Formats: sequence, structure tokens, C-alpha cells
Amino acid sequence: MDVNFSGHVTRRVPVEETTQVGQARREALLVAEQCGFGEMDAGRVALAATELATNMLKHGRGGVMHVSLVQGRHGLGVELCAIDQGPGFSLAQCLPDGYSTQGTQGLGLGAIKRQAAVLDVWSDARGAIVLVRVHAEAAPRDPDLAYGALRLPMRHEVACGDAWHLASDGQRLAVTLIDGLGHGVPATEAANAGAVAASQAGFPGPVELIGRLHAGMSGTRGGAAAVACVDAGGHLQFAGIGNIAASAWDANGSRGLASHPGIVGVQYRKAQAFDLHVQPGNLLVMHSDGLQARWNLRDYPGLVHRHPALVAALLQRDFDRGRDDAGIIVVRLGAL
Repeated sequence: MDVNFSGHVTRRVPVEETTQVGQARREALLVAEQCGFGEMDAGRVALAATELATNMLKHGRGGVMHVSLVQGRHGLGVELCAIDQGPGFSLAQCLPDGYSTQGTQGLGLGAIKRQAAVLDVWSDARGAIVLVRVHAEAAPRDPDLAYGALRLPMRHEVACGDAWHLASDGQRLAVTLIDGLGHGVPATEAANAGAVAASQAGFPGPVELIGRLHAGMSGTRGGAAAVACVDAGGHLQFAGIGNIAASAWDANGSRGLASHPGIVGVQYRKAQAFDLHVQPGNLLVMHSDGLQARWNLRDYPGLVHRHPALVAALLQRDFDRGRDDAGIIVVRLGAL
């Protein structure tokens, strides 16, 4: 199975009062339309979005929903991620129909699960994160790809100067993250030019791919960029220019992946590859400086084993600086 996918901007929908439930549903339907979903599959997306947003208000004191277009094994799908500010809950306890803490019919999470190819939940003292992915009902079994990514504009902006690209041919994986210099439209133009170059590059290795990004971003304001390439034998090579954070994680800890100074598309010294052996199931995490760098997955017991999109959502929830675009991609190695 071949993957060659550049991330679209994540739709961020506040859900703090009842009229915003409808907005969450409308945003989800727009992404379903991008997927080419028919009426029945779009209806499944609308139901999931409505139930998630309603639950956020009833049980979670409101919050935000992220709506993303995602690549699956056999086509596109819709990702809904609800991040609330409530007391949290147990997924196993809340899934059966009829369970409720608010005197309702208790059908919400059960109804969502029936529409979803993926349902995963994280709950802690800061609230709950509910991740849902909906693929076409006619899609073959196991449609999900084990990655998660967010491309979020700075507050009050529409354009996002961070971008990412994911490529796989079943034997090789290439993950690219780009942070256009600054923010707004000029940063977005730089990042998009890099994503186009990555989509046309194939699998030349990280140093050469950085060179192709440099050529593709020439004439823009440039930015930071990093590329991780992994082969079927678990050989990971990484090259980065500028302030992109990257690390490989297992249950025992992490290995950091170093970037070098410079601006891709403008000027940098020759990129150098960092080599690392990884195991199937390890997590690769890459993010721009829209997130704080000082986080540790071991502070969240069990998180390293959860869906990569849930990991990305939690990192954004707890470590977003709030004053820049945020680009994050998390990949379960050996699963694409």
C-alpha cells in the first residue's frame, strides 16, 4: 500500500455553548465532503460530531473539537478529536448503552463507537480527550493508519505556516515536518512549497530530501524542516535544519534526534544524517516550536501505547505555546 499525503489545516471548533454543537457538525460535514463521502457516510460523521460535542457540554464543561482529514489504508477519512475540561471518565464504564452521569439516556459513546473505525480516550485531572476516526462503511477491514497529526494556525489566524507530509511504500517510510518562518500567509507559502517538494521526492534519504525541500522553498521566506526515513529493517535516519524537535519513544524512554542551524530555502550548511535503530511499535514524534520542548511521555503512564493521534492531541493540549502555529506528527513505526 502506497501513501503520499500532505496534511490539511486542522479545523478548530470551540464548543462552549449549545449553538456551537451545530458548528462542529457543519465543520465535520465539510471534511466528509472532502473525503468524497456519500450521504450515508456523511450522516455517520454528522452523528459522531453531534454526540461528541453534546457530551462535551453535558459532561465535560465544554472545550474544543479538532476536525481533520486523515489518510487511511484504502482512502480518506474524518478524524474528530474532542478535548474537554471536565472531570474525566472511564471508557469501559461509559461505552455500554444506558450508562449516564447526568440522567440522560446514556447512548452517546455507544452511538459514536458504532460509527467509528477508531475510538480511543484519554482521561486525567485536566479533562478528557476522545478520538474518533470515521471511514467509509464500504472500506475494507482495518482501514486505519497508525499516525496522528495536527496542523493548527496561531490563534485568530486562518493560514498555518506549519506543514507535514507522510510517504510510505510498505517497505520505506518518510516523515517530513516544515515550519515556515514566522506565521500567516508568507509562512504558509513556504511550508506548502516544502510539502509539495516532499510529495514529489519519493524516498531519496533525509539529506537529499532536505536538499529538495531547499530547492522547492527557494524564493519563499524559508523555514525549519526535518525528515525522518525508516526502512523495513528498523534503520531510522534523521536530518533536520532549524528548530524542529524529534524523538523516538518506547516504553522505557526516548532518543532525541538533533537538528542543525539554518533556514531551508534560504541558507544552511550541509545537512547531516542522524542514525538510530528502532523497533516495530516505537513512536516517532516530531513537532515545531509551536509546542514547548520540555515534555516527557513517561509523565503519562501508558500513553506511549495509545493511538498516535491521541498522543498528538495530548501534547498539543498540555504544551502548546499559544503564540505560534503548531505542527505535530506522531507515527507508530512498523505499522504503516
